[in-house]
Amino acid sequence: MPELRPLDPSFPIQRQLALEASPVVLVNLLTLDKADEAAFLEAWRGDAAFMKAQPGFISTQLHRALGDSPTYLNYAVWESTEAFRTAFGQPAFQARIAEYPASAVASPHLFQRVAAPGICVA
Repeated sequence: MPELRPLDPSFPIQRQLALEASPVVLVNLLTLDKADEAAFLEAWRGDAAFMKAQPGFISTQLHRALGDSPTYLNYAVWESTEAFRTAFGQPAFQARIAEYPASAVASPHLFQRVAAPGICVA
């Protein structure tokens, strides 16, 4: 089971899940031992397939750090915190978390898009 280490210790994912926002982006930075990469990727693919079937799921993309760093970044878009909270809280998903290698450290955080006139929309 991975260790959860908040990106912002003063506002961990458990507090974020209590908020209502729409849409939201889950950014999850994951580190692990290099020897555990194959097991990690297998567990992540299973999680991604599970989440893809959940109401409110829009998309996900996994990124790997360049070079020899066994660091990954998962980026997932959801219609709302409610949709993500419902999927994340399902017992079937919670059971899947145990499939990750013990060396994995996950730092999930929810974000909303920000508008910057002439650059991007919210």
